[in-house]
Amino acid sequence: MFEKFANIFRIPDLRKRVLFTLGLLAVYRLGAFIPTPGINADALAQYFNANSSSLLGLGDLFTGGNLRRLTIFALGIMPYITASIIFQLLTVIYEPLAKLQKEGELGRRKITQWTRYVTVLLGVIQSFAIALTLTGASTSMVTISRAAFIPMCVITLTAGTAFIMWLGEQITDRGVGNGMSLLIFTGIVVGLPRGVMDLYAKFRDDTWGALTPLVLVVLIVAMIAVVAFIVYVERSERRIPVQYAKRIVGRKMMGGQSTHLPLRVNSGGVMPIIFASSIISAPFLFAGMGFFGSAKLEDTAFFGPIFRNIAPGEPWYVLLNAFAIIFFAYFYISIVFRPDDIADNMRKYGGFIPGIRPGRRTSDFINDVLTRITLVGALYLVIIQMIPTMLMSGIHFNHLWLIGRAFDSLPNFMTNGFGFTFYFGGTSLLIVVGVAMDTVQQIESQLIMRHYDGFSPKSGRIRGRRSW
Repeated sequence: MFEKFANIFRIPDLRKRVLFTLGLLAVYRLGAFIPTPGINADALAQYFNANSSSLLGLGDLFTGGNLRRLTIFALGIMPYITASIIFQLLTVIYEPLAKLQKEGELGRRKITQWTRYVTVLLGVIQSFAIALTLTGASTSMVTISRAAFIPMCVITLTAGTAFIMWLGEQITDRGVGNGMSLLIFTGIVVGLPRGVMDLYAKFRDDTWGALTPLVLVVLIVAMIAVVAFIVYVERSERRIPVQYAKRIVGRKMMGGQSTHLPLRVNSGGVMPIIFASSIISAPFLFAGMGFFGSAKLEDTAFFGPIFRNIAPGEPWYVLLNAFAIIFFAYFYISIVFRPDDIADNMRKYGGFIPGIRPGRRTSDFINDVLTRITLVGALYLVIIQMIPTMLMSGIHFNHLWLIGRAFDSLPNFMTNGFGFTFYFGGTSLLIVVGVAMDTVQQIESQLIMRHYDGFSPKSGRIRGRRSW
């Protein structure tokens, strides 16, 4: 294995790409230690510690802890992801934008340019909301005047978001892997040592009494099982056999080959979870705002029970989250996968599915298969998303109306969780494993293209070269 990793640095072009990627990731981490001017770090840390079980934990996860410290990269890459999602949706419902996307490289560059503008706009809006929240908090979280902090916070956080966007694009163009995904990957991985120390502290303090060693062993085994489960499902695919008819082109006989159409079980990746989390967390953005005098929405007689019932760990939150993930799994696959186009291209080149007529019947067959495996992928994402909730706060079935008392006899960890953070959650593991697999696959394709061994046993080796 060491020999295979050493092959990466034997290829000058690949070595430059890897070192370039690592250098930009180091720059990204350097920004995590530059705080926004005028922030009271101690008061902000106390606020996050008091709300560690809320959806702030998910936002802090994607920013790599930058939101907790309100550094210049506090907004992270989420404004760019949100802008990309907006344009993906617009290409479906807005015909001029769909035509522009089909114009090739020029059209994609135009859409990318507009995405950058919307990213900056979202950065301004989010940073302004953060500045208002911090200056309006009961505990002073800023050390300078409100008039000076708000514009400084908006400029700093928006500039940080634009710089992160530039870093991601540079990694994608001149480095290895997808830049935006690697930035999120880096933000999650740097938090893993904190989670390990948290586990060690619980072991040292005998948090679960005499069962503490057994609980830790079970958790470690469960994490390994979750990683193996994620790798298995992410590599799973439904292969539809495709046969190409023989035809004569000039003096040569073309076609006549058998192949397959691979349909991944989880074609949407982590995007349905991100969509669902964004929608469900939207009400909580307004929970702390006061629209009725000095009272916050979460403290009012009408909105208070609603916010309490859809808080993380509550049964209604679990139910809404599951339905949202399933909905967005189908919604996302309908955007990125077009059975009609696949059927037309297949018929154009003389291909057909054995037993299925070309054209409309082929499109319907592909759509039926995609519908079934997407349901399996959506349920898989629901299971993965529920792991953080179980670890952090459990599922509060005992809060259900009328029948809640029947669940009082459940073990405490099922209703109140273990108190862990998102670092041991399924969402973070899904992102880490998925990005790692994609990056390794890209590096492996570069190695095989230059006749080196890949990382997987099935990659093979065409011709060896050992010189640097």
